[in-house]
Amino acid sequence: MRVVIQRVQEAEVKVDGTINGKIGKGLLVLAGFEEADNNEDLNWTANKICQLRIFSDDAGLMNLSVTDIDGEILLVSQFTLHAQTKKGNRPSFICAAKPDVAVPLYETFIAQLGTLMKTKIQTGIFGADMKVSLLNDGPVTIIIDSKNKDF
Repeated sequence: MRVVIQRVQEAEVKVDGTINGKIGKGLLVLAGFEEADNNEDLNWTANKICQLRIFSDDAGLMNLSVTDIDGEILLVSQFTLHAQTKKGNRPSFICAAKPDVAVPLYETFIAQLGTLMKTKIQTGIFGADMKVSLLNDGPVTIIIDSKNKDF
């Protein structure tokens, strides 16, 4: 599982011109799933996201998590995070999970984040053509891969 986390002042996702998910201060999380992902990957990543200390404290140091600041999460599925670009100029998405595997993983991940955050997780629509808008705060952008926990 691979995620790109952006600390935001606000973010929203639209599908067909209609807002599907919208948050204020918090995290925009783009999530890509692969065939080998399992509950361990989902749990580890959800905990990491909710505990990641990337919000400033009163001293201006990044010491607070999204839960510490009562922030929100907007989760958007993005299979292109598993693009392979080694050969040629057209990305290959062979490592991205097919919808029959990815949708249940995505839905479980939403539930896990919701339990940790104790609030409703805002989302896009899996597989839809989405328009994502954000006001990145910092900017702070973090990449996490559950298969490479040292990254």
